[in-house]
Amino acid sequence: MEIEHLKIIGTAHVSKKSIEEVKETIRAEKPDVVAVELDVGRYQKLMREKLGLGEDKQLSVKDLIRGENIGLFLISGLLTYLQNRIGDDLGVKPGSEMLAAIEAAEEIGARIALIDRDIRITMQRIIDSMSLREKLRFLFNILASFFKKDEIEDVESLKSEDTLDEVMEYFKDISPKAYHVLVDERDAYMAHKLLEIPEDKVIAVVGAGHKKGIRYYLQNPEKIPPLVELLSSKQQNSTLRKLVLVIPLLLIVPFILAFLSGVNIQGDILKFILMTGGFAFIGSMVAGSRLKSAIIAFLVAPITVLHPLLAAGWFAGLMEAKLRNVNFGDLENLNKCDSLHDLWQNNLFRVLLVVAGANLGCSIGTFLTIPQIILPMIGKIIGAG
Repeated sequence: MEIEHLKIIGTAHVSKKSIEEVKETIRAEKPDVVAVELDVGRYQKLMREKLGLGEDKQLSVKDLIRGENIGLFLISGLLTYLQNRIGDDLGVKPGSEMLAAIEAAEEIGARIALIDRDIRITMQRIIDSMSLREKLRFLFNILASFFKKDEIEDVESLKSEDTLDEVMEYFKDISPKAYHVLVDERDAYMAHKLLEIPEDKVIAVVGAGHKKGIRYYLQNPEKIPPLVELLSSKQQNSTLRKLVLVIPLLLIVPFILAFLSGVNIQGDILKFILMTGGFAFIGSMVAGSRLKSAIIAFLVAPITVLHPLLAAGWFAGLMEAKLRNVNFGDLENLNKCDSLHDLWQNNLFRVLLVVAGANLGCSIGTFLTIPQIILPMIGKIIGAG
């Protein structure tokens, strides 16, 4: 595809003016292809909503609680919350300009091209790229937004280059690596997908913040990273990740050595179970869990401590989510939370508190076992030797 035949429309995702601009431009230009900033999943969701089919409001509890998915759920859910909040202020549903582009393309018989990367890959790469400090800072900023009453008066200002640069710089300040994944990588990916389009005349409808980056990569295609690199999941070897892998060994090895040395460890095993399980139970209850969820935390904590890929909070949260019948309505209702009391009444928020509480309690219990159990056990082993 020749770049001269490409027109990029930069939109604000919750702008009535953008909707009209998209429709008018496509009808006037009559392109062969209309490329939209959507992946297959988001496109299918828009089509279901258009047909009035809605979507399953029951969350998959198992998928929600799984360790590798809860981060995706939280970040994508919180970002959706922010976009929905802006949309509510302006009376425009997020994604309306993409739907307008699709409908206009259908009117003139143009092919529709989905050029955005799968949102799940983007979110996973964001999580993998962020440090613990960046994640906490991001979460703090999102939670702080729950209590801000400011309304958006001029959404069109969001499309101006000066305003966009200011917003992007703010996000880059919170997490430069996450910014790179969310913006730069997607600019490169969408440019790559545009270059793959064989038709001559193309209109691309993307968020205004991506327009400059996409044009850069189109003009410098040699700068686009290999597609396999943009679609892979990064794994950061952070100090925290290494620590999580090492701790189980530090706990298991003394027990094995004590057993081989003939040291009586039955009492130590019982103390280990009571400390890790007990603190996980307390953490779960303090976080507001049901008794059944706290009991689950107690039972699984000693096992999860020894397995670097498991966490007591996931299991406690799974039970809590079942007991509270968490659904997507709870996520949508976060938009209406104006106080801590409102958050406390939200089932999803309560489940996440239980997950955090049980995990924190289990971690406290685990670290307390070192001076209370592990070090004395090492002394017994040395004495037995």
